Amino acid sequence: MIGAHHRVMSDLRSDVALLYRRAGFGASTTELDAAVARGYEATVATLVAGLAGPDPAGDAVPLPELPPPTPKGDPAARKAARQANRAPMAQLQTWWLTRMAKTSTPLREKLVLLWSSHFATSIVKVADAGYMYRQNNLFRRSGAGRFETLAAGISRDPAMMIWLDLRTDVAGKPNENFAREFMELFTLGVGNYTQTDVTQAARAFTGWGFDPMTGDFRLRVRKHDNGTKVFLGEHGNFDGDDIVRIVCARPESARFIAAKLFSHLACPVKTTDPIVDDLVGAYGTGQDLTALVQAILLHPQFRSTATRAGLVKQPIEYVVGAAKALGIDPGAKIAKSGRSLLPTAAAMLAQVPFAPPNVG
Repeated sequence: MIGAHHRVMSDLRSDVALLYRRAGFGASTTELDAAVARGYEATVATLVAGLAGPDPAGDAVPLPELPPPTPKGDPAARKAARQANRAPMAQLQTWWLTRMAKTSTPLREKLVLLWSSHFATSIVKVADAGYMYRQNNLFRRSGAGRFETLAAGISRDPAMMIWLDLRTDVAGKPNENFAREFMELFTLGVGNYTQTDVTQAARAFTGWGFDPMTGDFRLRVRKHDNGTKVFLGEHGNFDGDDIVRIVCARPESARFIAAKLFSHLACPVKTTDPIVDDLVGAYGTGQDLTALVQAILLHPQFRSTATRAGLVKQPIEYVVGAAKALGIDPGAKIAKSGRSLLPTAAAMLAQVPFAPPNVG
């Protein structure tokens, strides 16, 4: 009996350790002891509850001073602004990695990392630390709510508009870059739309832009196409918000998002996998990301052998997890160079926060 009890407790500890690695960045011995005492389901409930709660430890990490927006026009001024963004960007990378390591709500911060991969946007092209912070905070604010709200937010996000050229999408000369990636990478997946849908969606997004001084969304009315569009079988004088609404309501989108989140948190699956059938009900017509994440963490497959061996840690996960496990100060500097330890380690492993190599 003692041996059987020991095996049960050992399996439970292994399960909650997996949970903390996938729904966060690992756990200390003290955290694991507390989780084992609570039980697996109660620990999932605790992590999920953090998605709607405060994050005192994360909020206590000081945000670096961010420079004003990069000016348009004068090449010399833009070059100077890019140089002025270098130090704040490095500081912002340290801030985010430190927040991951210290957060009171690890699942929320893990979703911020997940969405930053899903909606990949790079400082290399955006060249504005303030815009990158704004997008990062969008994921923190909306990453566990209704998916349509998150998708609408990213479509109006200045960093995304720069990254996928949405500002150059104008009536008469629609730029298809954002419209295509929105469907291919963000919401539907290949095979669930046509080239005509891309063209019509690009027309709907024409005229979208933002105030360069505030980053707030601005519709340039004269550059917007007010004609009738035919998109995914629907007809109307659609704008970008209509495209987001139509796409996110599609059943193909529900399966795409469910498969994406399971693939990020558990192990890779396709939209046709039976596991997705189990998950789309939780996501529902309300596109509830919190309910979807909870369903993933409670699914029997989440604790399976396939899941345990299904993912290799991303460098950022590895670096943050190592700092937590070893008790390293996330803001530590490298003695000789004075560079921040965590961003340097992540860069050596070829994953730099805020700088994915491409949209994939």
